[in-house]
Amino acid sequence: MHPHYRRNIFDDRQGYGIVSRTLHWLMAALFAWQFAGALVHLLAPQSGARQLFWPTHTTVGFSLLLLVLLRGAWGLANARRRPQQASRRLGRAAAIGHLAIYALMVAVPVLALVRTYGGGRAFSYFGLTIFSATGNRVPELMAPGNALHGPLGWTLFALILGHVAMSFVHRFAWKEDVIGPMTRGRRQALAEG
Repeated sequence: MHPHYRRNIFDDRQGYGIVSRTLHWLMAALFAWQFAGALVHLLAPQSGARQLFWPTHTTVGFSLLLLVLLRGAWGLANARRRPQQASRRLGRAAAIGHLAIYALMVAVPVLALVRTYGGGRAFSYFGLTIFSATGNRVPELMAPGNALHGPLGWTLFALILGHVAMSFVHRFAWKEDVIGPMTRGRRQALAEG
């Protein structure tokens, strides 16, 4: 493979390759849709906007689960090549924050799937049957999703907002280009002041 294409596909110390960036921004767009729908569902349950967003909630949620699994595998494959934090302490904090986000990106949709199965309902994804309806309700399978899907989803929303806020703190307050590697694929020297 030509080095230019390899650099553009895979992550390296200077930035993220096209695969990582595409997965990141595709997921960002889907999360924006998902959380906008959840907010409308909560704040305006009788609105036309709810009718636009809410019917897609399950499909978008499962899409996000598939994408986070793919993104996690890709991230592990690129782990030794990825850009590093300048500060060891900040690097550890960023790693913990990212780990929490990833854990919730898996847990929230899995809880919903287990709840659906426990409710005896079928689940299909774009016409592909993931599991068939059993008609049997299993309260023990439904309880974790009923109790945790919403609260953990809102926790994920808060962590994502924190992630976005910290990217701007790095960029504008600390003059560290953490946005460039995820947008352009490369770091850029920032002017002081």
